[in-house]
Amino acid sequence: MDRRSFLKTAGAVTVAATTSAHAAGARKPRQIIFMMTDTTRRDMLNCYKVTGLQTPNLDRIAAEGVRFERAYTTQPVCAPARSALWTGTYPHSNGVWGNSMPLGQTVHTLGEFLSSHKIHCAHVGKWHLDGFDYFGTGKAAPGWDPKYWYDQRDYLMELTPEERKRSRNAHLSRDPKLEASFTFAHRCSNRAIDFIEKHKNEDFLLVVSYDEPHGPSVAPTKYGELYAEYGFPRAMNFDDTLEDKPEEQRIWAGESLHEPVKPMRDRDFFGSLTFVDAEIGRVLDQIDKSTPDALVMYTSDHGDMLQSHHLMSKGPAMYEEVTNIPLLARWKGVTPANVSSGVPASHIDISGTFMEFFGLEVPKTFEGGSMLASLKDPKHRSREHCFIEWGRYEVDHDGFGGFQPIRCVTDGRWKLSVHLLTTDEFYDMQNDPGEMHNLINDPAHAEMRNKLHDILLDGMDKSRDPFRGYYWARRPWRPDYPVSWEYHGMTRQRESDGYLPRELDYDTGLPMKEATRPKVVGKR
Repeated sequence: MDRRSFLKTAGAVTVAATTSAHAAGARKPRQIIFMMTDTTRRDMLNCYKVTGLQTPNLDRIAAEGVRFERAYTTQPVCAPARSALWTGTYPHSNGVWGNSMPLGQTVHTLGEFLSSHKIHCAHVGKWHLDGFDYFGTGKAAPGWDPKYWYDQRDYLMELTPEERKRSRNAHLSRDPKLEASFTFAHRCSNRAIDFIEKHKNEDFLLVVSYDEPHGPSVAPTKYGELYAEYGFPRAMNFDDTLEDKPEEQRIWAGESLHEPVKPMRDRDFFGSLTFVDAEIGRVLDQIDKSTPDALVMYTSDHGDMLQSHHLMSKGPAMYEEVTNIPLLARWKGVTPANVSSGVPASHIDISGTFMEFFGLEVPKTFEGGSMLASLKDPKHRSREHCFIEWGRYEVDHDGFGGFQPIRCVTDGRWKLSVHLLTTDEFYDMQNDPGEMHNLINDPAHAEMRNKLHDILLDGMDKSRDPFRGYYWARRPWRPDYPVSWEYHGMTRQRESDGYLPRELDYDTGLPMKEATRPKVVGKR
């Protein structure tokens, strides 16, 4: 069955059932509002840790739902993180293992899967998955409603040339003439509010993706004034010497490695956080008015080092500051209120969760699963381990160390990071929450290290990681790991997702029976 036929058949079945159910008054509409910000680490939300930052509306979601303490991005950089959210596949699988790299032609987003079943999908805000520049193309991705599509190019096209330059001014937040209505965040909220009000009786997925507080961190002056004298609290790992850490971290730190680190001060960045929180509050108000039974979720693509380990921004590191992201869920009558969950959670499971929410099967091509059970019971472990990776920051320009291949696995306490080109890392985050003491060569922890190593290698195999090979297995701290030129000697074809025909067996030309199977010896 070709893609067009598949969409037509699947959609016809679902829309008939949906229409019948609504006509009979059998159920309420199924609705999801998923909101996200950029560059927001977990402890920047007051509901996770009191630091003096003000996030009353995000705290409101947490007070009425579940906050996940051990939730992880799949890669701590903008586009790769988003690629996993909306495809259910890892950056190394879908093609977006750096910014300005497009999704592969055979990769389909959640919008396509759901809209084929007549679920109305709208994406408002930053997309960053078209392989274009930072601002996007202004064209809706397949499956997402073009009427509500609104990326940063769309925003800039509303402005005059002078206004465009003004909107990118790093000091715009100091301008008392700046009004909220000028900002990208406010206009995203306007579109989201309009969608919720007009489509409150439909099944839908609405994504509201803000760029804030990412630079230029634009916000009306009153928000920055809240933090005029503020400094983000000093952490114990500010004093990390990085002596036994990967070389790229010392290069990244540069001269700051030899300087005392003071509390982080950035009134514009922190002010922008509280401003975008206020914009989220506007959307929440409309949700409470029009769609109070909707599943509401919030997350961020990645965090920011904020001077921990002498580092700034994000980059080739697996530290909690950039990988451990906020994840909140509120679902009236389903999620318990004001509950903290310590189970491992990953962005890779978001697409699968939404498929299950709408009563659909999670496609075999998804490399994640569903965490819907964990939303209902925050003690339920939908997964045992989270996988995180790094390829490079951006293909379009130099910086951020260039190509820095990293694969990481964590169970929420132990974390193993294999840095292919340099020193590896292993941490006990229960006894060393600041990740100061690298245990990679500690014999006392070798058994747990090797256990996670085996899990990591198995995960790379299962996801068909194109970078997998013996070099991830034979490490200086595990010189006896058995390797061969054939590695594991397996063929790993991709399962069908309904959009493409089943792949053919190389040796027979017939549809494959098993996607993962031993490779025929002697065949090229």
